[in-house]
Amino acid sequence: MPVITVSAIAFLRADGRVLTVRKRGTSAYMLPGGKPEAGETALATAVREVREELGIRVSPEQLESLGTFETRAANEAGHALRATVFLARGDVAPVAQAEIDDLRWEDPAAASPGSAPLNVEHVFPVLERRAAEAR
Repeated sequence: MPVITVSAIAFLRADGRVLTVRKRGTSAYMLPGGKPEAGETALATAVREVREELGIRVSPEQLESLGTFETRAANEAGHALRATVFLARGDVAPVAQAEIDDLRWEDPAAASPGSAPLNVEHVFPVLERRAAEAR
């Protein structure tokens, strides 16, 4: 099975909601991010992609590694996904641009219909565990 490699950022607001986006021509809501360019690190990819897709400027120092996860790709049937995910805390003002058609803030404790497998199977459970540990 072909593997798609991406980097993404989970933007976590103070109310616990996470920013998700839907790309043009797709139905699944996923974390903002994308595929690396030649020679680009996972961190650099994530920073570049959110700037291009949402107009969010984030510095690498603001990001915390959540991990690298493997699951099935949300929008490419027959493909696996390997995603390096970073966490950014705080308020951001995303603007859907480039290939982004829509965005929404999701509660990791109650994933909305249409959430990507990466979120439902990996990222949201990690965020929920961290929130429980912090209580």
